[in-house]
This record gives sequence, structure tokens and C-alpha cells, in this order.
Amino acid sequence: MWKDYSKSYIKNNRASSLSVMTAAFVATMFLSLLCCTAYNFWTYEIENIILEEGDWQGRIVGKIEENDLSMIQSFANVRKAVINTEQSEEENTIIDIYFHNARTIYQDMPLISAQLGLENDAVKYHSLLLSRYFIHDPQDATPPLLLAFYLGILILVAVSLILIIHNSFELSMNARIHQFGIFSSIGATPKQIRICLLQEALALSIVPIISGSLIGIAGSFGLNELINLLAKDISGRHVAVFQYHPFVFAVTIFSSILTIFFSAEIPAKKLSRLTPLEAIRSTGSLQLKKRKHSRILSLLFGVKGELAGNALKVQKKSLRISTVSLLLSFLGFSIMLCFTTLSGISTRYTYFERYQNAWDIMITIKDTKISDFNLTDEVKTISGTGDVTVYQKAEAMGILSEDWQSDELTMLGGLDSVMGKPKEKGKFHVKIPIVVLDDASFLEYCSKVSIPPSLDGAIILNQIWDSINSNFRYKQYIPFVKEDRKTTTIYNASTDNQFVEIPILSYTQTAPVLREEYRDYGFVHFIPMARWKAISGQIDGSEPDSYIRVFSNGNADLTDLNNLEKEIIQRLEKNYKIESENRIQEKISNDRMMKGMMMIFGAFCVLLAIIGIANVFSNTLGFLRQRKREFAQYMSIGLTPQEMQKIFCIEALVIAGKPLLITLPLTVLFVQFAVTKSYLEPMVFWSEAPILTILVFAAAIIFFIALAYYIGGKRLLRCNLNETLRNDTLV
Repeated sequence: MWKDYSKSYIKNNRASSLSVMTAAFVATMFLSLLCCTAYNFWTYEIENIILEEGDWQGRIVGKIEENDLSMIQSFANVRKAVINTEQSEEENTIIDIYFHNARTIYQDMPLISAQLGLENDAVKYHSLLLSRYFIHDPQDATPPLLLAFYLGILILVAVSLILIIHNSFELSMNARIHQFGIFSSIGATPKQIRICLLQEALALSIVPIISGSLIGIAGSFGLNELINLLAKDISGRHVAVFQYHPFVFAVTIFSSILTIFFSAEIPAKKLSRLTPLEAIRSTGSLQLKKRKHSRILSLLFGVKGELAGNALKVQKKSLRISTVSLLLSFLGFSIMLCFTTLSGISTRYTYFERYQNAWDIMITIKDTKISDFNLTDEVKTISGTGDVTVYQKAEAMGILSEDWQSDELTMLGGLDSVMGKPKEKGKFHVKIPIVVLDDASFLEYCSKVSIPPSLDGAIILNQIWDSINSNFRYKQYIPFVKEDRKTTTIYNASTDNQFVEIPILSYTQTAPVLREEYRDYGFVHFIPMARWKAISGQIDGSEPDSYIRVFSNGNADLTDLNNLEKEIIQRLEKNYKIESENRIQEKISNDRMMKGMMMIFGAFCVLLAIIGIANVFSNTLGFLRQRKREFAQYMSIGLTPQEMQKIFCIEALVIAGKPLLITLPLTVLFVQFAVTKSYLEPMVFWSEAPILTILVFAAAIIFFIALAYYIGGKRLLRCNLNETLRNDTLV
């Protein structure tokens, strides 16, 4: 009986059934997209760690003999143990160990170490890789909570979807209170009614669950390909390969069924608790418990505004999700667009426009000191190459006496005022960023600052940011020190016991043409390679990589720079591990990434808007039976179809306009705050503000809400309203 009744109801109430199926489809698609995308981000992170650090799980460092290696391999849980020839040294051998079951690694490794007669500090764990497999050190009081984070997001999304889509089930079920009251009066138990409603929900949701899951997988695949396309020019990034696992499918289906079950269970349980008398008495019509005067709508639209206001108040609870979804989508979309526009302007001002004349091609020579690089002349001979500078960076420390500060700095209150740095016995400890230039570039730099060429000393960049009278966007500089001293003392960055004293060749406010951002309060030194080789044994702090800044010969376009970059790479990659980038391609890649980020965030905002609009469609079409009763009463007092259409228009205007009116002032406040904090001129932002895009998004929301009310109103006015109270089905 119940099975036949459910089939009949589904067949004769297609609008209500479509609403439920749409809700189930959206929920499953969103969960599938989330699960699949999270899984691919997880696998990509693991691939990245393995490429950069290796796939070893445990490591033994010490004096290991061949017999010891055999002993390690004899452990039951050890899959393999190999000597790491690249990192092993004469004093210590490094053994990389792989386990069958890595979850016992924190128990097995100490046993292996003890068996070899080594101390506990000989044991190393690949903690980052292990943590991605949710394996944590039991002794760690604060283990990473990545798994809990993922589960928390999944539960949060599922709960959100339950709150969103349960309204569709509630509308469908509430429309049949009168029917189930009759069934209850002839012996149907609350349990039978509940089971009937849940069976209907399951029957309507099977196809949407499967199709939504497949669409979610396709969406995740498309997102993966989009990220690869947008990030294809990023140096050092490996291509993300789309992956899927049956476990992900199982989690998606289980989460979807659970979500839909609870979405249907909430109204089904509520409906089954009604007594037969309460259910039979229910007319299913919209009823306002307490009349409230809609002042604004009444003032603007008269009686029709008052009627529309009352209808919206009755639907307030069911439309709450629509309002929140539309508000979040429009607010998120507006703020996202404004933020990315502001970010793009900031990046352009502080990077691309600032350094557009400081480089054409940058080569990073990995794990190579400048003194070990011997292909500078070969790079200079490549056709199309202009100026070439090879350099390395380091950091040391200096002790600056109070009387060495410049008069301009002293007038501002000294270092303790400008940078809030306390002095010790009248002296300040300051950072000394060091840029080591190849000898030819340093001699050329000497000529640019108008001093006799020499490799026996340092040139000091004598400037410091005046943070009191300028902001970080438009920095003003003053001299750092008095230019009366002939030598500078450079201390080891980690201790002031080791130091060297070198001659000062010149003070200058002109830095070499490099793509470098120096410390705001750093006492920058430029030193030739020849001098650095003599002192680097006493002053550590060198970065492991060296850099080559290349200018092209003439006004090169993208094709010229790409060809020049390829030629340089071919010459260098035979002997060194390198990474490269060129100025024009970097700008194109940055623009592409910004557009991609806007597309991804925009898609999320559109999805929120779709959920809100779908909820409006659900309410408009799902409340059809109740609205028929309502408008039958209006017609009985002389309201015409045209006037009822106006009521629908007012309701649509309020539903669409409320989120827009709330969002616009919040967006303006956010923009004002962000522009102020970024120290940009307001007109610089407003001249590029994405106003048109925001208006198009708002117009789309208004259009679809109007469409929902147009469809609902057209179908309602086409029905015979005089027969409303006699028939419970809508064809």
C-alpha cells in the first residue's frame, strides 16, 4: 500500500519531487567535489614532499658496517634498507629505511638503533611525510591535526547541507499533512508514516546521488586541469595528476546518504508526531501567527506591499537559508573581487613596475657558492645577452655606535625611535645583509658610484627607511650613518666573538641593478667575490644558492626572452641544478594565477548563489499548494490576476534586494579599510574597481529569483483556484 501510494504521489507531484531531487543532487555534487578535491590536494602534497625530500620513512645516521645493514633488513617490519650515497659522509653513513607498516615506526626505530648499539639521536624520522599519512610521534604533545581538520570540514559541510536541503523535504512533506492525518485516523502508526516518507526520500535521491557524485568527480578533474593550466609556468612546480580512489567514492556516497537521511528525517519525525486531529485540521495554508505592519512595503506599494510583506513573514523561516546563501555569495563575490583587484594593484606597484627595469632573466643556481660557479663568461657570450651579474646573498651582524648614526637619523630620535630597537651600552646590534657580486660586476659598480675600481673592500648602501614620515607604500630614505669611517666590522650572525674588519670603499644611496628587496633597517654591504672568499671562513650565514641576473640585448619581447632563457638553461643544466624565470613570462603567469584564483573563488560564490536561488525555486514551487489557498482568498475579495502578479514581483524584489542592500555598504567599508591599510590612493583603486562585474553578478541573482517567481506565479494563476480546497494534487 505505502509503496503504491509513494509512487502515485511522486508521479502526480512532479514539482515537489523535482525540488527534492535537485536538493539531493546539489548536496551530493558538492560533497563529491569537496572529497575528490581534498584527496587530490593530499596526494599532490605527498608527491611534492617525496620529490623535494625523498620517500624514506626512517633514517639511521652513524658508523654503519655491511653486517649492520643486513641486520636492519632482517627486521620483520622492514621492507628495505638502503645506503643514502648522496648524503653520507666519511664519518657517518646514512641508512634510509622503509617499513611494511609505517604506523609502528616510532616503536621500531628505537629498537633498531639499540640493536646497532647507537644512541637515540642517531634516529631520524621523516616527520613531514609521516604526518601526511596521519602517523604522529606519540611523544609529541601537539601532533598535527590534519585528519581532524579534514573530517571537521566534511562534517561542517554536511551539517550546512542538511540545514540547506532539509527545507525541500519539509516543504514536500508539509504539503501532505492533511493526507497523513487521514491515514493516521484509519490506523497508520507514526513509525509507518515516517518510514514511508524516508522511502520516498531515498527513491527520489538514488539517481541524484549517483549523478551528483559523477558530476562532482568531473568538476574536481576540471579544477585540477585548470590549476595545471594556470600554474604551468611556475618554476619548480610539478604537474598535478588527477587521482581517484574507491574509498573516496565510498566516503562520498556514505556522506551523501547520511546527509539526505538526516535532511528527510528532521521533517518526517516532526510530521509523524502530529496527532490525527491536528493533521486533519491543518489546511496547509500560509498563516501568520502575529500580524505585523510592513511599513516600508506598505508605504512604497500600498495594500499589495502589505500582502507581500505578510507572505514573506510567513515564509521567513524557510527563506532564511536563501537569504543567508545569497548574502554570503554576493558579499563573498564582491569582497573577493575587490581584494584580488587590490592585491593585483599592490603586486604591480611593489614588484612588476618597481623591478621591471631590474632584470629580464633570473637564474637560481641551487646549492652552489658564487666562488664555485665558473660559467659566467660563457653566459655572457650567448647571443642576445646584455649585462650579466652573478651574486650570492649572506647575512651578518654589526654593532653600530650611537655617534656613528647620521644627523638625519639622530634628529628622528635615532634607531631606538625609528625601529624601536633598544641600545646596549650606547650601541645597537643591526643586521648586515651582504650581497657578494662577481668581480667584474663589482668593478663596474665601482664605476657607477664614481670611485676608483677596487676589489679590496665593501661599498655600503647608506640609507634607512624613514618610517616616521613615510609609509611602506611610498618609502622615503635618509642616510644611515655618517660617512667619516674608513672601515666596517662584520660579525658572525650567530655570535659576536668572530668578526672581520674590511675597508669601506664608498658610501652610496644607489644600489646595483638587481631584483632584490633589502631590509628596511638593514645596513647593506656589497662585497666583491675575491674579498668574500678571503673572509667567508670567518663569517658564515651564506645562503646556499647563487643567482644570475641577465639583461637582454635590446628591447626583447616574450619570444626573444624565451629563446634566450632556453639557451642559458642548455648551457648551465649540464653542470648545475638550476631554476629560471623571465620577466615577461612571470608577469603573464602572475596575471593568469590571479584570474585563476578569481575563477575558483568566483565559482564557490556562484555555487553559494545557486544554493540560495535553488532554495527560492524550492520555496516558490513547493509552496504552490499553500499559495493557491492564499490567492483564492485574495480573489474572493476582488484581487485581479495582474495585482497578484505585482505581489509576486514585490516578493522577488525583497528577496533579491535584501542581500544586495546589506552587501553594498559592507563592501564599501571593506574597500575603504583595505585601501587605507595598504596606503593606496583611493582613486587608484576605484579607477580599476570591478564595479561592472559585481553589477552583472547582482543582475544574475535578481534575474533567477524573478524567474522562479514568474514560473511559480504563472503556474498558480493557470490553476482553477476554486477547486483548490477539493484537490490535494497538482499536476
